[in-house]
Amino acid sequence: MTSARRKRGRAADDAWRIAAALPLAGMLSIAAPRAAVAGSDWLRGSVDTGSYMRWDGLNFGAQFGLTSMNTNFGGSTGTEIAYILRNTTLENEAAPSSWTTLSSSDTSGQNYGVFFGYNYQMEQLVLGFDATYNRTTNLRSAASDSMTRIVTTSDGVTHTVTISAQSSNELIDYATLRFKAGYAFGQFLPYVFIGGAAGRFNYTSSATVSDHQVQGATVIDFGPETQSNNKNNAVVGGFTGGLGIDVAVLPNVFLRGEWEFVGFTAVNGIRSMINSGKVGIGVKF
Repeated sequence: MTSARRKRGRAADDAWRIAAALPLAGMLSIAAPRAAVAGSDWLRGSVDTGSYMRWDGLNFGAQFGLTSMNTNFGGSTGTEIAYILRNTTLENEAAPSSWTTLSSSDTSGQNYGVFFGYNYQMEQLVLGFDATYNRTTNLRSAASDSMTRIVTTSDGVTHTVTISAQSSNELIDYATLRFKAGYAFGQFLPYVFIGGAAGRFNYTSSATVSDHQVQGATVIDFGPETQSNNKNNAVVGGFTGGLGIDVAVLPNVFLRGEWEFVGFTAVNGIRSMINSGKVGIGVKF
């Protein structure tokens, strides 16, 4: 009888301990998920977004990368050749100034700069704009070549025309103003952009023309005659487009990776376009 009472007593004590522990377990089960969510929100820098962070507001930062430039020199000496052959039947009919004497050239270098922008967020859609300034180094290309053609003009003169040409082109720096659209998820913001650009170039060009003219028994040699042109800090417009991704690493700090294309309008007949791969760091507030 005494043993039975002891067993019933131990069972009652165990039941009381379990009943007392249930409220505490319930409180812990509620508090733990809230703590996890709060910690996750702090890491993402979000306020009440669930599975994505907030990217709206101002942002600025610095970036650097590598740039390749393609320069088309095909029309770079046309102005000089046209001036040398001005008021001639040869230029009026055969237009040597339009001949492509020089080809394209590729070069590569580095870039570094800053950006400043603003984002507006609607759920996970992020729209914004930014302005960038980019300084370049070692983005200078050059080309030189010569060509000879034989043409006969309407006055019966056979021309053996030789053109020698040289050109160089250097991108000093450029700025862009870009419209951006992105989609936020987690700590990531992939985006695309399009906009306008302006670049600052130094260029030189030079052309030498010789014309051996034969008409029956008459032989005349014209030239060689040379014309040159050069300018520093020539500013030209253009357009830009590309894509990138921002990755939040702290509530107000993000890393950036980006590919950017810029096409510039012709300056002195020289057309340039660049492709850049960039990485950067920024802050938002």
